[in-house]
Amino acid sequence: MENKSFDMKIFTPSQIVKELDKYIIGQTEAKRAVAIALRNRWRRQQVKDVLREEIMPNNIILIGPTGVGKTEIARRLAKLSQAPFVKVEASKFTEVGYVGRDVESMVRDLVEVSVNLVKAEKGNEVKAKAEELADERVLDILIPPVKKTQPAPMAKENEEQPENGEESEAYQNKKTRQWMKLKLKNGEMDDKMIEFDSQAQSSIGMQVLGPFGMDDMGINIQEIMGNIMPKKRKKRKTTVKEARHILAQEEAQKLIDMDIVQKEAIERVENSGIIFIDEIDKVAGSSKGQGPDVSREGVQRDLLPIVEGSSVNTKYGVVRTDHVLFIASGAFHVSKPSDLIPELQGRFPIRVELNSLSEDDFVQILTTPQNALLKQYNALLETEGVALNFSKDGIREIARIATEVNEQVENIGARRLHTILTTLLDEILFDVPDKIPANTVKIDAKFVKGKLEKIVKDRDLSKFIL
Repeated sequence: MENKSFDMKIFTPSQIVKELDKYIIGQTEAKRAVAIALRNRWRRQQVKDVLREEIMPNNIILIGPTGVGKTEIARRLAKLSQAPFVKVEASKFTEVGYVGRDVESMVRDLVEVSVNLVKAEKGNEVKAKAEELADERVLDILIPPVKKTQPAPMAKENEEQPENGEESEAYQNKKTRQWMKLKLKNGEMDDKMIEFDSQAQSSIGMQVLGPFGMDDMGINIQEIMGNIMPKKRKKRKTTVKEARHILAQEEAQKLIDMDIVQKEAIERVENSGIIFIDEIDKVAGSSKGQGPDVSREGVQRDLLPIVEGSSVNTKYGVVRTDHVLFIASGAFHVSKPSDLIPELQGRFPIRVELNSLSEDDFVQILTTPQNALLKQYNALLETEGVALNFSKDGIREIARIATEVNEQVENIGARRLHTILTTLLDEILFDVPDKIPANTVKIDAKFVKGKLEKIVKDRDLSKFIL
């Protein structure tokens, strides 16, 4: 979806839900919750300064089995709002003092994402100028400019002026360069080989490791040495087309003011950053009669200040997390949201339960979204001249089998469709283009049953294959 001219004003909550509907089937309640949370961020920006700082984001817990769209909702929301977004797994973190990632690293990851996001935007802004400068550098190699000689001493009145030849040479050079520039622009020189100096990539990539997430700080020798040592350059020989691309990137780097990029990136993180914490239920220890699970409860206590709002040191500067939106998710099969420590529960005031997917949902998932699986497989096989024709009863049969296997084996939601379609189309994908000529392959209920019925009936076999 193109959203380069994104303006939060024009995306009302109902419009946000409509956009999410293009990719996610059902789960209206969850979509409504995130749409309100996103719109509230814009509303907060319009509030006068004094009260603006006091308005905190309403963090959300999405509750539901795997494969029902929890991560997809958060990911699409971030893409829609062009906000810095990072997904982390709560189970990967450990409390301070144990081996593992510390919770502050999620904020550092978010800042890194934000810097890359802003850098890419600034790169697009200076793209035309960078390409112009790159073309000039290519022209300097193809047709070096005429070097002006030292100015001659003042000639006497009757003496001949010597500059005429030099002037005509410079004029001729300028004309030739203009002609060559036009050929460059038209792509007529693309395949010509050219040798040029480019910035060498430093081979030093060793990081300084240490406790408390120093690895995440990204302090490495390359950056320290890069500021002291002069930038190395190396000779490269490529086509003119490739050279223009490499040199344009180099020129863009020079035109981008990294101080502005870092400042804007931190501002974006603080005001519109989204952190998606998956598997939050894995750190919600249900300790009945036993002592508290130190590691799980420790992670929760470490998460608390980040979610409440604290200052985190990153290599780009200090970041405050007060207004970062946190969306947590978990299946909560064994534990419940009430098993989280009370302070953390209080920081996630919005709870939304996502529904398990039905057979009708699977039919829609297969056909309706812009990135629907059937559309993906069709696009893949069209490259070989083969068209897949899925009949309505064929699609219904795939959905029925997915629902049945989810009930019998384990409910992995929409991900089951991936395994079923891979098995169903295995022979077609292998035989094209050798055995199946360019034509239409019809996939109806009979075809689906023939391929999958035996596997579905044998429960032990379906555990391994589907």
